[in-house]
Amino acid sequence: MIGTLINVAAILLGSAVGLFFGSKLSAPIRQTLVAGLGLFTAVIGVKMFSKSENELIVLGALLLGGIVGESLKIEDFIKNIGSWLESKFSRSSLPNNLDSSQANHPQRDRFIQGFLTTSLVFCIGPMAILGSIQDGLLGDYKLLAIKSTLDGFASLAFASSLGIGVLFSAIPVLVYQGGISLLAGLLQSVMSTPMMNEMTATGGVLLLGIAISNLLEIKRIRVGSFLPALVFAPLIVYLISVFTK
Repeated sequence: MIGTLINVAAILLGSAVGLFFGSKLSAPIRQTLVAGLGLFTAVIGVKMFSKSENELIVLGALLLGGIVGESLKIEDFIKNIGSWLESKFSRSSLPNNLDSSQANHPQRDRFIQGFLTTSLVFCIGPMAILGSIQDGLLGDYKLLAIKSTLDGFASLAFASSLGIGVLFSAIPVLVYQGGISLLAGLLQSVMSTPMMNEMTATGGVLLLGIAISNLLEIKRIRVGSFLPALVFAPLIVYLISVFTK
């Protein structure tokens, strides 16, 4: 799990630097930074989607994932975690006569947006999965080291615009990538290249959704509810391979 620990450290460091310099930036500059991150995230999402060998598999995964995600209220669960972290973190900074339930809603929403957006961005993608498998199975953390560099700079930019919620995205990264590293042997024996391609393509659609909803704010999309699609995509590929033999 060395690679995951490096990744977490990079996010924490980048977020800390971003928080320090973010307060020195004007609101128009911060808004422009978020827009730039949104455009970049959208392009990366489109690039990841191009990995698909069968777009209908991605569509099926999104539809099934959305149904399951909404049934399980995954988006609300992630937001509740962000809200809980925000209340715990900011409680000491509130006046004595003001409890956390009376805190400034825009500040709370900004914290949740930063936590939700970056948690999804840092966890979605082939580098997180492949890098964690290599780290857990072979002890090779080079791929995660590269991801750590990218995430470090991204967290710097995100934190300067979205605030301290970005720093707490290190927690789901630790749990997600660390869990994959621990299950590396099982995952490598199960995941084929076509399965990985469709999962990557599905992740690209989710990244595009993050850009549209959270960063560019074009249309509100409950992207977190589509997370089960990342499981359904390789599962559909597997089922197709079984029934077409």
